Amino acid sequence: MGDPQGFLKNTVREVPKRRPVDLRLMDWKEVYEDFSKDTLRTQASRCMDCGIPFCHNGCPLGNLIPEWNDLVFKDRWRDSIDRLHATNNFPEFTGRLCPAPCEASCVLGINQDPVTIKQVEVEIIDKAFEEGWVTPVYPTHLTGKTVAVVGSGPAGLAAAQQLTRAGHTVTVFERADRIGGLLRYGIPEFKMEKRHIDRRLAQMEAEGTVFRTGVDVGVDISADELREQFDAVVLSGGATAWRDLPIEGRGLDGIYQAMEFLPHANRVQQGDFAAPPVSAEGKKVVIIGGGDTGADCLGTSHRQGAESVHQFEIMARPPEERATSTPWP
Repeated sequence: MGDPQGFLKNTVREVPKRRPVDLRLMDWKEVYEDFSKDTLRTQASRCMDCGIPFCHNGCPLGNLIPEWNDLVFKDRWRDSIDRLHATNNFPEFTGRLCPAPCEASCVLGINQDPVTIKQVEVEIIDKAFEEGWVTPVYPTHLTGKTVAVVGSGPAGLAAAQQLTRAGHTVTVFERADRIGGLLRYGIPEFKMEKRHIDRRLAQMEAEGTVFRTGVDVGVDISADELREQFDAVVLSGGATAWRDLPIEGRGLDGIYQAMEFLPHANRVQQGDFAAPPVSAEGKKVVIIGGGDTGADCLGTSHRQGAESVHQFEIMARPPEERATSTPWP
């Protein structure tokens, strides 16, 4: 640990400030302001390097969180991105979009606010891109094997990158006109600007991964054809099969699934058309569902100029802070 007493001296959790609401509703840029590197180092120093780091267990990727917290505190940024990339292909995505179960698992959260793990993660990768440290990683040898990856969301892209680096010849098939899956056409620009996808795709293309868009597997090319043309096939389809509500009035005009609404707004930002065919502008909007997708619809509706927005959630309102009855991670 760089500072064994860091969590005792720096008890206040600090996170980036959000841009003022009236300003951010005027554009589609990301919500948060820049975060000082000195403040980030202070926040990283709060990590206790626990004997049993529950953050490892909380993180689905098993990120080496105490290690790169310590490296950031010591100003060893180049080493920190190596430790972050050791378990995570795309920290620029997870650092912006992940709900941070690592922070809910942080031992410091028992009696203080948890370490700002997610912010440390995204600052490491953003600095790495700024400094030119994210470069193509080439295989040491080619295996002569070919692999088809069906779907270009984060799972498909991660599989493709790992397989390419292992020496296989990888082709990613995507039925949409651009690569990225829900990262591209589900997540709004204000949560993650699409330039983050494009710069990572440039790295993957340089490594040798081939991307084929506008190919609907099962329609444009059959499963048998894939088997004939490739040695292996990875199925990494996304989550566009939405849930419906079979209730009275469902078929009335003006009722849309989120994934009928959100992609249009993203396409406007990509320059495909000037105005979305489905817009909340001037409308009284009701959103059913209070999760991430509902939040995406909320921010999109406000930016499109909705007259009013009401959001309904079936679950009880969660507590603002960790419940005192269950303090452990």
